[in-house]
Amino acid sequence: MNALEVRGISKAYPGVRALDQIAFACSKGSVHALVGENGAGKSTVIKILSGAVAPDEGELLLDGEPYAPESPSKAAAAGVSTIYQEFNLIPGLNVAENIFLGRERVGGGLLESKSMRHEAQALLERIGAPIDVRRRVGTLSVAEQQLVEIAKSLAVSARVLIMDEPSATLSDHDMILLYNVVRKLSSEGVTIIYVSHRLDEIFDLCDTCTVMKDGRSVCTRPVAELSRESLIQLMVGRELDTRFPEKRPVTTGEIVLEVECLRLEERVRDITFSVRAGEVVGLAGLVGAGRTEVARAIFGLETVAAGRISFRGQSHRPQSPSQAIAAGIALVPGDRKLQGLVLGLSIRENAILPTLRSICRLGFVESRRERERVAKVCKQLAVSASSVEVPVVTLSGGNQQKVVFGKWMASSFSLLILDEPTRGVDVGAKTEFYRLIDAIARSGKAVLLISSGLPELIGMADRIVGVRDGVVTGEAMALGSTEESVLQMIAR
Repeated sequence: MNALEVRGISKAYPGVRALDQIAFACSKGSVHALVGENGAGKSTVIKILSGAVAPDEGELLLDGEPYAPESPSKAAAAGVSTIYQEFNLIPGLNVAENIFLGRERVGGGLLESKSMRHEAQALLERIGAPIDVRRRVGTLSVAEQQLVEIAKSLAVSARVLIMDEPSATLSDHDMILLYNVVRKLSSEGVTIIYVSHRLDEIFDLCDTCTVMKDGRSVCTRPVAELSRESLIQLMVGRELDTRFPEKRPVTTGEIVLEVECLRLEERVRDITFSVRAGEVVGLAGLVGAGRTEVARAIFGLETVAAGRISFRGQSHRPQSPSQAIAAGIALVPGDRKLQGLVLGLSIRENAILPTLRSICRLGFVESRRERERVAKVCKQLAVSASSVEVPVVTLSGGNQQKVVFGKWMASSFSLLILDEPTRGVDVGAKTEFYRLIDAIARSGKAVLLISSGLPELIGMADRIVGVRDGVVTGEAMALGSTEESVLQMIAR
């Protein structure tokens, strides 16, 4: 008997058929991959399985019995838990309080804190997570927070665990822990639905794979029967060159950004590096190494405690992002939903934000110039949407990221900072982003690339700077580097 069956599920929204007769089945204790390009319908499937959205037609079976959750809480009660990319945790509460949030144990009108801590610790030990349950969640790393989410799912006796892009912000070091947890749960009979754009994970970890395209299920096959090339072709419907762009000649341009002995209030203790015009410099490091904080300081979001930043030969101490933008710096942040987009606004309104003043006259937006600029951005980045007036929150993750990139294309930046630019992006869109980054560097602009993916850093950067615990640990030319050599620079 299958643990979960999806039979002919369809879902439509105004003007869009998100799912069309989706069907697949997951056997008990298997790790079942759900893959497809951004916009294929994976998120809608997750929402239906988790009880957040009701299907228009079709049926679900859980252990052979009809399953029609009316809410996420009903789904969890039935044994289906979902871990989303954006964790559902409260930073100010401790680990045990988060694990039992909404299901607190009360005796005699008082919280049974000791009992909850004891069980929470047992759940974490079950998955091999050495985390003190008294720690505040806000002090945990991304990898540790993910383990808390998994323990939270086990606390409600999850039989089916849906993991949405679980490795999107994890370093290679943290990936080992994730793999071990998934394999352990699978061996205990928990069925895992694993959604990821990282194809290596599919082949390393999953037993079966359902491929989705344009709201339809293309096929379900054992992973052992697939190759990387055949899987990509099933996803995108065509052959795709997934290689990184050919390396550019070593640049001799002027220094655009120079960071010397930088120290911030938190995490960053001593960072020194430079980026030249026409060069891509990669910052390599484990999650929490201080890379994002460096980017935020350059963009005017962190206070510099000591050291020096110079930009285009001038001292650079921006007090706000607007000052950094005015100087010629653009930032694609690591969290597009919280930091890169205004989700309630349309594609047009988001795409024009950084350059809005340049198309205003006497306080009014020149509509013709606005339309032309937005249309050019959407065409250049192949944003898939029925209209530029569509709210950006309705787009797939990859198309949202295209809008985050696109809003800078009309600005006259000299330095582009990219923090995890391909997080949660499908293989086809990644190729498009790589070509765009390469074109930006070839045009003479400087690029600072922060990525947890070592192949991405080696494939896209000219030089790689290693960072660990807020300190530079080494520097190497990307050409000739290996994943092992970069890991030696950054691992403890």
